[in-house]
Amino acid sequence: MSKKKQLRLGAFMRPVSIHTGAWRYPGAIPDANFNFAALKSFIQKLEAARFDAFFMADHLAVLNMPVNALKRSHTVTSFEPFTLLSALAAVTEHIGLMATASTTYDEPYHIARRFASLDHISGGRAGWNIVTTANPDAALNFGLDEDVDHDERYRRAREFYDVVTGLWDSFADDAFVRDVDSGIYFDPARMHVLNHKGAHLSVRGPLNIARPIQGWPVIIQAGASEAGRQLAAETAEVVFAGGTSIENAKAFYADVKGRMRAIGRDPETMKILPGAFVVVGDTVEEAKAKRAHLDSLVHYDSGIGSLNSMLGYDVSGFDPDGPLPEIPPTNGSQSGRERVITLARAGNLTIRELAARVGSYGGPAFVGTAQTIADEMQQWLEEEACDGFNIMFPYLPEGLDDFVGKVVPELQARGLFRTEYEGATLRENLGLARPANRFFEPAVTQDAAGERLAAAGA
Repeated sequence: MSKKKQLRLGAFMRPVSIHTGAWRYPGAIPDANFNFAALKSFIQKLEAARFDAFFMADHLAVLNMPVNALKRSHTVTSFEPFTLLSALAAVTEHIGLMATASTTYDEPYHIARRFASLDHISGGRAGWNIVTTANPDAALNFGLDEDVDHDERYRRAREFYDVVTGLWDSFADDAFVRDVDSGIYFDPARMHVLNHKGAHLSVRGPLNIARPIQGWPVIIQAGASEAGRQLAAETAEVVFAGGTSIENAKAFYADVKGRMRAIGRDPETMKILPGAFVVVGDTVEEAKAKRAHLDSLVHYDSGIGSLNSMLGYDVSGFDPDGPLPEIPPTNGSQSGRERVITLARAGNLTIRELAARVGSYGGPAFVGTAQTIADEMQQWLEEEACDGFNIMFPYLPEGLDDFVGKVVPELQARGLFRTEYEGATLRENLGLARPANRFFEPAVTQDAAGERLAAAGA
């Protein structure tokens, strides 16, 4: 009898809740976004619950919205991801550490070094979320007057992935012999100089860090546009998906995994994790009341700012109690824009109603008891709408405590989620293979290593 399919669970921490009203909820820690002691306690609770990963989004500018909205946002300030995740690596042992890093406004050598370092520091628990940054304010911080064109961003991202993974393969796994007697620290024959020259990037290499423990940190992607789906099919091992319904999620799942088959990749080598906003109550009515109270804490200024940011278009001059106007094409995030427009049209929402939904959280939400939430998650898994979820907590610490204390035990009782970690690395826990080094055969035997040392001048 085949083993029951297991849910994979990430925690989308950003580094805390995505909900604009989260910091105002009764009992919440208002400064949790920039409070290391709080973040340390959160990740340790997640690890105790056997979560696959702690995921930290990133922004390269103060968020793209007017000051009247920005002044109400708890995400106006947060830690730089690598600094925070390196610190959290020292207080955890098993949970994965995933971070966003931009292919638009960073360089491949920087990204390769940071993730290789994090993978070594954490004992093989790093994951890279490949993003193509769409934020006019970020462009201004990097010497540009406007966003890079959408399709151009994705073409650069595809080449960027090839360069970073090539840099991670700079050294064979057995390159660092560290032979004290002979004085040979590494074998030059087991080092590769990349010498990449492409349409967007020129990088000599090699990387000045040994190959990561996982070979490559786990590759994550979150774009849902045509270009984003294709990039995911070609490169990603984890996809953070959006979607507004199980039907929408099933269509996305089938499309991306179908694209993988078309290019010869095994669909089982990718885990698709939709974002899931979860509010837990002892009754469904209590959970709905919690969500309603949370949403009531979102000010219209904040909601309309979030809406304009997601649309890439300012609708604040239109009647707030009228319908969303036709939105012209923009150079911003295509998937986010389409998700909001679909939400507005499907629900016949006014701008005010849409701002309230988007300003709080407009994506998939499971609001109910531990049992009803587990029922929904099981349905999504069994009907191939997902391989798991990237959980978004409504407020912290209570929302996190509710999920790990009530929903996780229910999922474990159904045999849908682990009770112990399977391995030592993020790849092992996700059931992903360690990639081979494209430039070198597997590690050599001791005898062959000795012969090479002699040839190197030992």
